[in-house]
Amino acid sequence: SSDRCFYCDLFKDDSCPKCEYGWEQHGRQCYYFSIDPLTWSESRYECRQKGGDLVQIDSREEQTFLEPKLREKMNFNEDKFWIGLTDSEKEGTWLWVDGSPLNESLTFWSSTEPNNWTGYDPDGEDCVRMGKKAGAPDRKCWFDESCKFYFLLIDILNYIYNKT
Repeated sequence: SSDRCFYCDLFKDDSCPKCEYGWEQHGRQCYYFSIDPLTWSESRYECRQKGGDLVQIDSREEQTFLEPKLREKMNFNEDKFWIGLTDSEKEGTWLWVDGSPLNESLTFWSSTEPNNWTGYDPDGEDCVRMGKKAGAPDRKCWFDESCKFYFLLIDILNYIYNKT
């Protein structure tokens, strides 16, 4: 029928979940792009309050969707968005917010990243932000950064896990 949505075939049941106002749907997921500058922890808290979490990038296709979306929302080159990746538990061991390890064959680090630079924060850089206003070769626009710095956030709500 005409009220069916495009993404129905991706869901286990016959319903057509729609993203709430302010969220953007892509595949099985809803994304919320916040332009509020927050620390990584504050960003994660805001996401969880909305029923989601910081984005976990599981495919090249998802990075390809997100990278130009972020460029549209960036006013300045330093406008970057937090993603749900951190090595705060153990330096060099990158984990997603759900505790799963980063697939090292599927990363989008910018050329010299991650570098754990201690120039601004002696604790180094344990959280990841993404985005490059000018565009990124091969979508490589992940940067490690101090978790205490204020950047923007991408919130994700995955219907597979969060739908009741």
